[in-house]
Amino acid sequence: MTVPALPQLCAITVDITDETPADVNLLDLVPADASPTTLCSWLREGDGLIGWGRAATCLTSGTDRFERAQSWWDEVRSIAAIQDDVRIPGTGLVSFGSFSFAAESADMSRLVVPAVLIGRRRGRTWRTTITASNAPKSPKAPSTHAPAQTGAITIVEGSVSARQWPGVIARAIAAISAGDVEKVVLARDELAQADGPIDLHHVLRRLAERYEATWTFAVDGLVGATPEMLVRRWDGKVHSRVLAGTVRRDHARAPLIAEDHPDFKAERDVDPQLRLISSGKDLEEHAYAVRSVADALAPHCTELDVPTEPFVLKLPDVYHLASDISGVHSGSATSLRLAAALHPSAAVCGTPAREAAALIADLEEMDRGRYAGPVGWMDAAGEGDWGIALRCGELCPDARRMRLFAGGGVVAASDPQAELAETQIKMAAMRYALGEDPA
Repeated sequence: MTVPALPQLCAITVDITDETPADVNLLDLVPADASPTTLCSWLREGDGLIGWGRAATCLTSGTDRFERAQSWWDEVRSIAAIQDDVRIPGTGLVSFGSFSFAAESADMSRLVVPAVLIGRRRGRTWRTTITASNAPKSPKAPSTHAPAQTGAITIVEGSVSARQWPGVIARAIAAISAGDVEKVVLARDELAQADGPIDLHHVLRRLAERYEATWTFAVDGLVGATPEMLVRRWDGKVHSRVLAGTVRRDHARAPLIAEDHPDFKAERDVDPQLRLISSGKDLEEHAYAVRSVADALAPHCTELDVPTEPFVLKLPDVYHLASDISGVHSGSATSLRLAAALHPSAAVCGTPAREAAALIADLEEMDRGRYAGPVGWMDAAGEGDWGIALRCGELCPDARRMRLFAGGGVVAASDPQAELAETQIKMAAMRYALGEDPA
């Protein structure tokens, strides 16, 4: 673990709404010479935060990685000089974070404070500059960035090949049948190799344009488009979006036929949405995920609202079963501490969590790193958004390779081949971001 000397930071936030047209893509404001690995992003439907450069960094690991990061942030914000002319969540001093899924991961968890941050929410735009006491030089003003097209991509098998994956799922189903766990979420990886350096600006733009309904994130080379909000804490309210249960989106399905007719004897296509909401396997998987989040949030909230039935979230490639849980915050826990209390949820680990995590370590044959861990941002007041790092890739040190990840929940009724297909569907988001045309 690395916890550097405590930096004394100065954060200045100014309103730039009048000088920034509403139709300007925030990604266009990243300077062309900004280091890709310093790029920080949390964007959805044109709003959110984009940052670059580094004012401070904290790396942690182990079972107490969340609390050590929070303690560091508490100390940093306590001595920081903050001038904030906007004063809404995401202004003033802000850090972006990305945490490993497992305590024993070799991939360090981190909080990073960008040198420059631009945010937009509901028509209002602001810029924050953050400097350390030992780095008084002012950062460069934003300039238009023209993303470069990433070179041709080759996909290489990861830790467990696609051919072997159904066998891994079969072993998980056997463990469930034996009563070891009720549900387990298993993931696999692939390696994308490019002819030239992978431009994260280009990757983020592709994700943000195609997957507007998701949160497009970037922290220290981890980039993705997550549809799952682990926890939001804003203005005394807490919100979580739970996803579990997935089916491929069919863009050319046949019309539904309500009853048999002698002229239509052939097997008929069924709307994937109807198949999803009537699937016992997917509903069971979703119920486990909702229960785990509600149980973890209950000690921190009053008036917790937990829907009795999910809705269908429509994304370009897939449909998900989704539930939005909300409540009134009833304590002093920051957004990061709430995220730590929720991790790992049944949506990315399983039930019971300890036994499912052990099965994951036994079957996946890889270090997930920061995949499926909390990712997001937090300001000096503890407000913030934390999603789950899904539909993502992690840039390798050579900048020409990226590990891609995808997983799915396994219950007793799971089908090994269907689980393989689900991971392939989910891989499509990052493959598209790297330049592959959608099917």
